[in-house]
Amino acid sequence: MSEVVFTADFTSERQWVAGRSWAYPDGGPTNPGDNKLDHLTADPAYSRNGTFRATLRSDGLWDTGLLTTEESADGFMVRTGDELEARVRLPVEVGAWPAIWTWRDGGNEVDVFEYHPDNPDLLELTNHVRGGGSYVHDDAVRPGGVIDLDVTFGRRDVVWRLNGREVFADGRGVGRDWRAFLIVNLSVSAGRYHPSPDDEVSELSYAVESLVVRRPRKPWWS
Repeated sequence: MSEVVFTADFTSERQWVAGRSWAYPDGGPTNPGDNKLDHLTADPAYSRNGTFRATLRSDGLWDTGLLTTEESADGFMVRTGDELEARVRLPVEVGAWPAIWTWRDGGNEVDVFEYHPDNPDLLELTNHVRGGGSYVHDDAVRPGGVIDLDVTFGRRDVVWRLNGREVFADGRGVGRDWRAFLIVNLSVSAGRYHPSPDDEVSELSYAVESLVVRRPRKPWWS
């Protein structure tokens, strides 16, 4: 049995901090070393309604939406044994780089998903904590498509499900005492690994329609 311990309200300033994260150098606003054209913005129009946007700036960077529970008033963290469920509408435009992921103290990163429309049927699923990951191809994954993601952060196994079907179990897990903040954002590819946006494109977006975290009522080790 489990109980809901977190239901995302992207408008809530207690739950979420907008436009900065220590996952970026000096907290942001840019991260060129990760091949991103991001210029993080706290403007609520870029994230607070659940649609994460990016718009082209005059300097060639993109104002981008990012929300994190890091340094928020509530300070929510996922932890070992938790299950995260999210419904996502994927972006259409090449160059968009959406993700839901975790972060704390320079690491503790698990990517619930990453997506690049130039690989239209591919999701990237990665456990950076213990080095597991997979590229998952599925007909449900497509530009503009709506998908349901479910990830359980197990001690010995992180398990990903797509539209109710298990698609990857890494056999690595996150360990007994793992915990991390949540990040939801839209980055923009700079072109080294994935194409940057086409010249005629000036806005990108994707939507997170829901995000919930469930926690076992009994400790996972009982």
